[in-house]
Amino acid sequence: MLVRDAMSTVVLTLGPNHTLRQAASLMSARRVGAAVVLDPDAGGIGIITERDILNSVGLGQDPDTERTHAHTTTDVVFAAPAWTLEEAARAMAHGGFRHLVVLDRGEPAGIVSVRDIIRCWAPARREVPV
Repeated sequence: MLVRDAMSTVVLTLGPNHTLRQAASLMSARRVGAAVVLDPDAGGIGIITERDILNSVGLGQDPDTERTHAHTTTDVVFAAPAWTLEEAARAMAHGGFRHLVVLDRGEPAGIVSVRDIIRCWAPARREVPV
């Protein structure tokens, strides 16, 4: 199975000046754990995750004043839609992260998460009779 088969194609994109509260609110509303941050001044495409927001709040930083650009990972490992899920899982395990931005022709085409991969690899959940 390929990344294109597992990835979420609806990608939440944020700008570098969104507050962390705005980012958290949008991520919560869309039920996603990561968003692509488009910042042409800082190299283009980055990613912010729920863990980045959690770390900031845990440090006592104000989510109403902290901006996404200060918490965005910019040295992103990108996946290609034609990668196998094994390649994606290997990249995640090697890098210690749970989300990969999927690029197609240099543009964000989706995000694949550990949960997406598990959903594809694990058998469908069945109701167990009581």
